[in-house]
Amino acid sequence: MHDVGMTRTRTTTGKAPRALKAPRRPEVDLPELRAQESGPVPDGDYDGVGFEGADLGRTDASGARFLECRIRDCSLDEARWERARLLDSVLEGVTGAGTDLAGVELRDLELRDARLGGVQVHGARLSRVLVHGGKIDFLNLRQSRLLDVTFENCVLVEPDFGGAVLERVAFPGCVLRGVDFSSAELTDVDLRDAAELDIAAGVGQLGGATISSAQLMDLAPAFAAELGVRVGG
Repeated sequence: MHDVGMTRTRTTTGKAPRALKAPRRPEVDLPELRAQESGPVPDGDYDGVGFEGADLGRTDASGARFLECRIRDCSLDEARWERARLLDSVLEGVTGAGTDLAGVELRDLELRDARLGGVQVHGARLSRVLVHGGKIDFLNLRQSRLLDVTFENCVLVEPDFGGAVLERVAFPGCVLRGVDFSSAELTDVDLRDAAELDIAAGVGQLGGATISSAQLMDLAPAFAAELGVRVGG
């Protein structure tokens, strides 16, 4: 099966297309952690601590900084962590609905086996992030910047990348349902190995993405509609 690269720039006749750049993955090496007994607070500073099995629902950690931390098996229902910074950290088995992470900075972060719904991550900055396993419904990444981000073997239901900038982002093994790429800017985005790819809006923004031949056939009606082409029998 051949892969179909879709780029904004035309290649000169006879020249090979530019190689797709893969995202760099985080390299998180946590130290021995101290147990954190209380929930986070606004503008708090957390360095080398672990939150284990805690109910962090409705906590307010706006503007807080988490460095080399682990948040494992915690509930984040309706938590307000706007503009927080999570650096060199691991979130594992977290759950929650309505979590507000608007404007956060996620750098060198692993999010593993999360079960989240309606999580707000708009206007955020993500760099060297791995999202592995789990399921996230209605992920709002509008107007965010994603650099070196890998979504791997996870289910994303109606993720919204409207107006976002994605560079070196890959989706191996992912189920993507109802994706919105409206007004997004894509560079070196690899969709070829997605287990399922359903684009609800913004198919015309796929310049800068690479898809497989089979995906191209599946998306042909959407491309035709985007271009205003009528297909007769």
